Amino acid sequence: MATCIAPSSSLMLTYAASNVHPQDLTRSVLSFKSNNPAFSLKTSIDRNSSIGWTGLCARIGSKNFMVAAVATVAAVATEAAVAEAAEEAADSGSATATLTAPSKPKKGKAALPLKRDRTRSKRFLEIQKLRENRQEYDLKTAISFLKEMSSTKFVETAEAHFRLNIDPKYNDQQLRATVNLPKGTGQKVKVAVLTQGEKFDEAKNAGADIVGGEDLIEQIKGGFMDFDKLIASPDMMVKVASLGKILGPRGLMPNPKAGTVTPNIPQAIEEFKKGKVEYRADKTGIVHIPFGKVDFSEDDLLLNFLAAVKSIETNKPKGAKGVYWKSVHICTSMGPSIKLNIREMLDYKPPSNI
Repeated sequence: MATCIAPSSSLMLTYAASNVHPQDLTRSVLSFKSNNPAFSLKTSIDRNSSIGWTGLCARIGSKNFMVAAVATVAAVATEAAVAEAAEEAADSGSATATLTAPSKPKKGKAALPLKRDRTRSKRFLEIQKLRENRQEYDLKTAISFLKEMSSTKFVETAEAHFRLNIDPKYNDQQLRATVNLPKGTGQKVKVAVLTQGEKFDEAKNAGADIVGGEDLIEQIKGGFMDFDKLIASPDMMVKVASLGKILGPRGLMPNPKAGTVTPNIPQAIEEFKKGKVEYRADKTGIVHIPFGKVDFSEDDLLLNFLAAVKSIETNKPKGAKGVYWKSVHICTSMGPSIKLNIREMLDYKPPSNI
């Protein structure tokens, strides 16, 4: 016997059943009784469709309303049949348990995790063992580990990732600046210049790879992007504004904060050729800066890294409050990260002989 009571409407449902089978589902009527004499409910079940439909008709005062609900009867019948079969199997003792012998431990390649379960390469997992996970290292030790972890067929880039206590969605907490790496980036930078008049020849003599005016703007609109930095003179910015949708997403749009909009074009070309790097905080407040190649000496990497730290500290946003440095990691392009001790990093002073 199953009873369902709905307190809000004082509605009671009484339904009795022992074993429910799909073939036993005949067209029937279930009656519902309520404390309110003006309330009546009828339910009909169709055996052929195995879907029950409910028509609810009520009359309260002079108003009539109908509510239609859909219920699945086949699921109820299936559960009852499965439960009955399980009881019969238990009573007859037909269910038997078989013990399986433990499998032998796998060796060699068979012991490796399946490809779908392996999130890191075998090379990565091996070099990851060189350092302790979540342990903070001093700057000299971390750079030594950085060079040891390089195991690819190409020269990897040394990267620094600074997590700062800023929220860039506020204007007074945005960070965007440039840093001159004293030992360079180890990469050849291709510089394009947008200018006109006398500065056209100055840019060529300063070593610019591409120099142009309106003709270069049209080429960029057509899809030309064969350059790493784009420098523009202030008098060209009115025409360069039309390239915002093309250059902006690629980070190539000239900007005074990045040093790519300047009247002194020869100096800007020289700085970017020697290793001037632009950086900015992403939406999570993390700054990513490449500070050399792994084939640099440890002293050169150390000087470049300290220059990046000094630049971030100097350009601290006015709206930054509390602890400015939250965490610092360095890594290679294809290697695991190494966490640095922030206090030791900020207090570190390089030897005078480097």
